[in-house]
Amino acid sequence: MSQPKPPALPRLIFASRWLQLPLYLGLIAAQAVYVWHFWIELIHLLEAAFGSPHALQALIDGIGHKSDAPISKLNETIIMLVVLALIDVVMISNLLIMVIVGGYETFVSRMHLENHPDQPEWLNHVNASVLKVKLATAIIGISSIHLLKTFINAANYDEKVLIWQTVIHVTFLLSALAIAYTDRLLHPPASDH
Repeated sequence: MSQPKPPALPRLIFASRWLQLPLYLGLIAAQAVYVWHFWIELIHLLEAAFGSPHALQALIDGIGHKSDAPISKLNETIIMLVVLALIDVVMISNLLIMVIVGGYETFVSRMHLENHPDQPEWLNHVNASVLKVKLATAIIGISSIHLLKTFINAANYDEKVLIWQTVIHVTFLLSALAIAYTDRLLHPPASDH
């Protein structure tokens, strides 16, 4: 005996979740841009390491580093700022993957990856609540990298910028704690009894 079909309006409302598909495809395109940006910066870093003044200038311009004396060769500060920028790109890319894969699985359709050897471990227990906490944690990591880059290059920033970036970072931290606390209140861990 087959189940009766739901009325047309609920079917239409349920099918509307597929309108999110172009959004996730757009995020995949954005991730491709990040991959391209990562490789360009990495190539500039390698070329600068081998003495290319053009690549060095591209790195300096890219990180916004200013110095009273002209920089003629790669130094530790430039390397550190570039590596932090590369780490930033990787962390944003990780955030994109969490949103794309976790959001699609949570809000659009199952991916049926249960037996796939590369299935991410976190995908086994993803839901909107877990996704929010993971995203908040990723945003804190990205904010931390930005703040570290700013402090390493602090001489090139106004004091107000340093203060506001710190305040914004602390706000992200407090927001993530509030999200995690609210999630714990709504979904308390199972008791050990």
